[in-house]
Amino acid sequence: MRGPVTATNDFVVKFANVNGSGSASANQLFAKAILRMGIPIASRNIFPSNIQGLPTWFEVRVSGEGYLGRRGGVDLMVAMNPQTWERDVAEIDPGGYLFYDSTRPVPQSRFREDVHVIGVPLTAMCNAAYTDARQRQLFKNIMYVGALSALLQIDPAVVETLLSEQYKGKEKLAKPNQEAFQMGRDWALANLPCPLGLTLERADKVGDRIYVDGNSAAGLGAVYGGATVCAWYPITPSTSLAEGFERYAKKFRTDPDGRKRYAIVQAEDELASIGIVIGAAWNGARAFTATSGPGISLMQEFVGLSYFAEIPSVIFDVQRAGPSTGMPTRTQQSDVLAAAYASHGDTKHVVLLPEDPHECFAFGADAFDIADRLQQPVFVLLDLDIGMNDWLCEPFAWDDSRRMDRGKVMTAEELEAGRVFGRYLDADGDGIPYRTYPGTHPSKGAFFTRGTSRDRFAKYTEVGAAYVDNMQRLLQKFETAKGIVPRPVLRQAAEPTRTGVIYYGSSSAAMREALSALEAEGIHVDALRIRAFPFHQEVERFVADHDQVFVVEQNRDAQLRTLLMNECGIVPQQLIPVLHYDGTPITARFIRAAIGDKVLAQILPFAGAAAE
Repeated sequence: MRGPVTATNDFVVKFANVNGSGSASANQLFAKAILRMGIPIASRNIFPSNIQGLPTWFEVRVSGEGYLGRRGGVDLMVAMNPQTWERDVAEIDPGGYLFYDSTRPVPQSRFREDVHVIGVPLTAMCNAAYTDARQRQLFKNIMYVGALSALLQIDPAVVETLLSEQYKGKEKLAKPNQEAFQMGRDWALANLPCPLGLTLERADKVGDRIYVDGNSAAGLGAVYGGATVCAWYPITPSTSLAEGFERYAKKFRTDPDGRKRYAIVQAEDELASIGIVIGAAWNGARAFTATSGPGISLMQEFVGLSYFAEIPSVIFDVQRAGPSTGMPTRTQQSDVLAAAYASHGDTKHVVLLPEDPHECFAFGADAFDIADRLQQPVFVLLDLDIGMNDWLCEPFAWDDSRRMDRGKVMTAEELEAGRVFGRYLDADGDGIPYRTYPGTHPSKGAFFTRGTSRDRFAKYTEVGAAYVDNMQRLLQKFETAKGIVPRPVLRQAAEPTRTGVIYYGSSSAAMREALSALEAEGIHVDALRIRAFPFHQEVERFVADHDQVFVVEQNRDAQLRTLLMNECGIVPQQLIPVLHYDGTPITARFIRAAIGDKVLAQILPFAGAAAE
C-alpha cells in the first residue's frame, strides 16, 4: 500500500454527484469555507446539459501559492454517484483518498490498492435522522461537508457563519443545515483518523480579491461601458450574461421615479437579436447581444452588414464545445476564426480575449468605446470556463472621471457650418470616417444606411474602383485598430531562451502554473498572452525572436495558430500547436507535459492531444 499523499493548502478535491440532487450549494459551501480561511481556491463546475439525472462534478483546487487553473489529477475524490464510480476512482492520484457513502457494502474489487478509502454511512445517518425523502437527500450533502471539515481541518465557525449568511431571514432553514453539518463532523471525529494527510491552515493570501463569475462581470462591464440596449436569445452558456446586465441595469439605470433607462429585448432568435442591436446602434445607442457558437453561426450576414455599413455593435460570445449543438455545457475556445472573419466576403473584426472575470469587466466596458471609435463589430470572446465558473480575481476598477468615447460623430453645428460630410470619406488618413446620428440635422448628415457598394459620399455605385477604394479603407481602419485594442502581455523567462509560448483567454491560469513547473525542471520558456485581434506588432516580434513557439489552445484545429499564420505570414514550422479540446478546462499538467516532453526530447512536431 502506497503511503498517503500529504500536503497543506495544496491539493485537489473533486465531488462526483448526480445533477439535480441538491449538491451544488453544499459543494459551494465547501469551497467558500476554504476561501474564508484566507486560502486561494479555484473551483470548476462540470455539469450535463439536462436538468437532472446525469453525472455532474465539482472540482476545488486548493493552492496556497495562488494557482487558479486546474492542476490535473485528484487527491481526494468525494464519490457520491454510483454511475461514475469506476471513472472517478481511476482519476485519483496514487496515494490519494476516496471518500464514499459506506451505508451499503462495496466489493473490495471496486477499490484501488494505492488509494486510501474513507467510508461514512451518510444514507444510514440521514435515514435515522429524517423522515422526509427530500430532506434526506439535501442534508446528506451537508453531512459530507461536515465530515470533510473534520478530515481537512476546516474551521467549523466559518461554515456556521456562511450558513447564517446564506439563510439570513430564514433561520428555520439555517438551523437544520447547521445541525446536519455538525452531525457529519461529529461522526468523522469519533470514527475516523482526523485529520488526513491533506490539511488546511489559515492563511492571509486572498487579500481583497473577489470571487465572481465572468458572465456577471461582463454584464456589469456593459453597464459601465454605457450600454442601454441588450437584445438576446437564450443559449447556454451565455444566458446569465444578459441576465447579469438586466440585474445591474435595474440597480444602476432606474430613476427614482421608477423609469428604466435601458431596454432588454428577448428576441425570437439570434438573427433578430443582432438585427435589433445594429438598429439601436445606428440610432446612437450602445447596444450588444450575448450568445455562443451556434448564435454566431446564425448572425453571420447581419455581422457583415455591421462591418460594411460601419455601424458599431458588441457581441459577447461565451464559447462552448461545437460544432452544431456539440456539448452545450462544456468549454472550448472554438469560435476564434468564426469571430475574426464572421460573414461572407472579406471581413475582419476586432476580437477581445479576456483571461478572467476582472478582464471580462474591463473588456466588457472597453468594447463599446472600441466599437464606437472604429464603427464596426467588436467580439468579446469568453468561454464557459470563465463565464459560468466563479474565479478569484482582482477587484473591478473604474475611473469615475472616465467618459464614453463615441468616436468621430459630426454635430449639427459642424454640418450647419458647412463642414464636408462624406459618410465613407477617410478625412484623417486612419480609415475611420465621420458619422452622424440620424436626425442630427434637418437636411444634412445621414438618415439611411445600406449594405450595398457605394462611394465615399454614400452614393450607390457598382464601379469597381470605388468598391476597391472602400475595401482598402476598411483595411486601413483595421491597421488603426492595432493601436486601440489591448496589447499582449509578455512574461520573460528567468534565463535567456529561444523557446516561446503564446496563449490566451482561460488557458492563462493553468499556463502560469505550467511555466513555474517547467522552470523548476530547468526548461525556460518566454510567454506571450494575446489579448486581442488584430495582433499588435509585438506578436510578430515575439515569434521572430524565438526558434520555436508553442501555441496553446482549447480547440482541435489550432485556430489562433491559423490566424497568426494568415495575418502575420509566419511559417507553419515555427508555430507548434498544443491542443486540448475534450470540453474540460485545460490543466497545468497537460501544458507542462506537452511542452516539456518535446523540449527535452528536442522533437517539435504537433504537441498535445485531444484529451488528457
